[in-house]
Amino acid sequence: MSVVMPILNEEPYLDESVRAVLDQEWPGPIEVILALGPSTDRTDDVAARIAADDPRVRLVPNPSGRTPDALNAAIAHARYDIVCRVDGHGVLSSGYLLTAARTLEETGAANVGGIMDAVGKTDFEEAVAIAMKSKLGVGGAKFKLGGEAGPADTVYLGVFRRSWLTKVGGYDSRFSRAQDWEMNYRIRQADGLVWFTPQMRVAYRPRPNVRRLARQYYEYGQWRRVVARTHEGSINARYLAPPTALAAVATGAVGGFFWKPLWVLPAGYLGAITLGGAAISRGARPAVRARLPLVLGTMHMSWGWGFLSSRIRIEEPEGTAPADGSPAPSDASTGELSGNSRIAD
Repeated sequence: MSVVMPILNEEPYLDESVRAVLDQEWPGPIEVILALGPSTDRTDDVAARIAADDPRVRLVPNPSGRTPDALNAAIAHARYDIVCRVDGHGVLSSGYLLTAARTLEETGAANVGGIMDAVGKTDFEEAVAIAMKSKLGVGGAKFKLGGEAGPADTVYLGVFRRSWLTKVGGYDSRFSRAQDWEMNYRIRQADGLVWFTPQMRVAYRPRPNVRRLARQYYEYGQWRRVVARTHEGSINARYLAPPTALAAVATGAVGGFFWKPLWVLPAGYLGAITLGGAAISRGARPAVRARLPLVLGTMHMSWGWGFLSSRIRIEEPEGTAPADGSPAPSDASTGELSGNSRIAD
């Protein structure tokens, strides 16, 4: 098993994340490849210490600091036929790797993954975690809500057959965000199976404040629009809900000055997230419940604005995997996965 990890400014979390991988029950050889971006904290020192203490950990450089570049660099150095992606602040649940390998074998899937288990520590983080585990917050995403095992459009992180990563050309390095969704789309277009199983869980730490949460969801919306432009037919009603809500709220807030009944639109939305937030946070502390309307509104409006305002245009560089899922060329002599990081805004 090769575990690949894109790393940038993960000083507080890296040791725990890597330890959760190395402590997994696994009958065969395992390696952890940390692709190190230009961190501004002591992440590189932590990574060097971990690698010095355990020969199963290797370090590779990622000068750009971008996630898809880090993943492709790590995959190019991977030795084994199963490749598992883990982020530098994620913590794998017990039995994660064994479950993944068994599920790959039983289903014949190209990629398997499980639940992004948001776990907050502060009141705000706990409110975000509740929102991220609700349909009101994130629609019907299985990898955040859970559900029955089965085929899925995408999964969180993922454990792949190496042959499928090679077949689709790896991660498209043009996608700073949504690179998982985009590559899983190409896998499915190439008749590969993406499989969700709730037995696989990864603990995830939510953003700690409104500003960072808004930026996160703004970028999600931006890049989901890029995926929609790149892969015709990849959009669905769930992804159109936030921009529709934003348009309705904005229309009502402005139009209400000219025709007062329109104010029912923002008032209705505020009522919905207030009552909905109360419903999904039953049992939580009052300080957490009080933050749910703010959290839900930030997630919805930021995602919607990112989607509606996205001006990012990506070029079609030579060697990038085509939208139909056919394989992009790779350099078999070096193991380098093809791609290009040019982004035009």
